[in-house]
Amino acid sequence: MHQSIEEFYAKHSFAMPIDTSCFGHFDVFKMEQYTPTNDIPIPFGRKEYLKICIIEGDSFIHYADKSIHVKNKALFFGNSLIPYNWEWVEKHQSGYSCIFDDIFFLDYGHIKEYPVFRPGNDPVFELSTEQFSFFDHIFTKMIAEKNDNFEFKKDILRSLVFQIIHAALKMRPSSSIRPVHATAALRTTQLFQELLEKQFPLNGANAKPPLRSPSAYASQLAIHVNHLNKSVKEVLKKTTTEIVLERILEEAKVLLRHSNWTISEIAYSLGFGGPTHFGAFFKKHLQYTPSEFRRFETR
Repeated sequence: MHQSIEEFYAKHSFAMPIDTSCFGHFDVFKMEQYTPTNDIPIPFGRKEYLKICIIEGDSFIHYADKSIHVKNKALFFGNSLIPYNWEWVEKHQSGYSCIFDDIFFLDYGHIKEYPVFRPGNDPVFELSTEQFSFFDHIFTKMIAEKNDNFEFKKDILRSLVFQIIHAALKMRPSSSIRPVHATAALRTTQLFQELLEKQFPLNGANAKPPLRSPSAYASQLAIHVNHLNKSVKEVLKKTTTEIVLERILEEAKVLLRHSNWTISEIAYSLGFGGPTHFGAFFKKHLQYTPSEFRRFETR
């Protein structure tokens, strides 16, 4: 499932702001406005926008390969490549959230290039009371600027977003620092990861299956397959095939948990020759058949 900005607003009680004075979209609001009024979690899928939140409350953020438990205070970065959903444990959540697209930052820096928005980086930062207060102050300024009539308020909002990103990177600098000599391999690997993530989630049981072979990814990236394999191995310490199959396995687990597709539909949608091949692949990695996994996970 892909959720557009328009679909996001359609699920909430507040209206989508319309601003013809600039390209792109930006909005900020208190978490109390955003918290679902029922027990249905935010749908699993990729969001076609970027998001930054500070959260105070008990909740889970579910990804294909893991779930992150937010027990108290946290800062969260949601990107448009990685599918996720949010499940509230407590009905009352406090904090702020801002959503925007990359067009809003056109000519103001490459927002998606920051590590907090890239695949493979941890998007959740646990916050102390002092740190939460720091970010709370920035979001309060965002709300004020959003409601102001100042001619250049969009520039101030962009600056405040970058202030949050830079503060987060200072909190966890080691994960974003790479040796200079690894830049070419790292960039190739990042492009491969982006292309891999764009294959998911599937748009339906009859959708085109995801790319499976390293040569198919190399062709899409217009590079030699040997260069792709060498770069991925250097950066991720795994082969390209291993990374692709791991991601297909995670998508299979998501579909078994969250969809009502049959085992056959899941098998064919993921590019397997049939449910037998899919079942053998699944059991080899998890020691469960797909049917056993579905019964265990959905009971």
